[in-house]
Amino acid sequence: MGNAYILNISEDSQGRRIDSFLSDSIEGLSRSAAARLIEQGNVKIDSVLAAKNHKCRAGEVVSVLIPPPVPLEAQAENIPLDIVYEDSELLVVNKPKGMVVHPAAGNYTGTLVNALLYHCGDSLSGINGVLRPGIVHRIDKDTSGLLIVAKTDRAHIGLAAQIKEHSFERAYECVAHGNIKEDSLTVSQPIGRNPKDRKKMAVVYKNSKPAVTHISVLKRYGSFTHLRCRLETGRTHQIRVHLSYIGHPIAGDEVYGPKKPVKGLCGQCLHAKHIGFTHPVTGKWLEFESELPEYFTDFLNALEKSTHGA
Repeated sequence: MGNAYILNISEDSQGRRIDSFLSDSIEGLSRSAAARLIEQGNVKIDSVLAAKNHKCRAGEVVSVLIPPPVPLEAQAENIPLDIVYEDSELLVVNKPKGMVVHPAAGNYTGTLVNALLYHCGDSLSGINGVLRPGIVHRIDKDTSGLLIVAKTDRAHIGLAAQIKEHSFERAYECVAHGNIKEDSLTVSQPIGRNPKDRKKMAVVYKNSKPAVTHISVLKRYGSFTHLRCRLETGRTHQIRVHLSYIGHPIAGDEVYGPKKPVKGLCGQCLHAKHIGFTHPVTGKWLEFESELPEYFTDFLNALEKSTHGA
């Protein structure tokens, strides 16, 4: 059986889109998952099927049915995984550069989810749907590093709540264009869809969400700077967008930076190095660090040689 919810819309939620209201009201439910529930006819407002663009009105009563997970449609594939930690509730995996996290248009095989289905079998959270089982948060195809995966729904809900309240630690290392003069800085600018290109994100002030990135300089290499970036929020492409916004896009990022390729790089030089969270079942604090991958250290070595000589 699925889960049923009855929600009352208060004055505070007046005018909000129904999918946004649902994602904030039901733990572990993403906005896209809420939109799917509406499209499937599983959301009613005052006993009438909800429209996907419905704007909330105070006093309305919303009933939501979350059906039981359907059999996973993504196919299991025997792809090696670099598992950093695993127990019965969750696992932490070190994703290689170039691997897509979950199946989507153009990438239905060879993804992290395909590999997880082979490794975990049926033991993956079903909250995010049949093509994203277990996926609590994502990193881009060309970003390497640590990613947490929920094996149970209770782990997924607990981890999603930590991400929402910003107690879930994520820190990345990257190499950015230019010489950043400050030793540390914080970029606090909202991020939303780029109105001129819906495939990209941008710093925008309408239809956006708050985004905060804390940046510290690790080493300067003349025309490049090695950085550590700590996420306070987790918006799509957040670090890439914020660094581009301040005039220091990530090396190799041809979407938000120079179109000209950087010698020695294929895709952005960005690595999810640190993750820290409270185990959603045991309550124990866990944190993990990932070694910089070879593509990253090779690029740093090349910068060292070009800056300071062989």
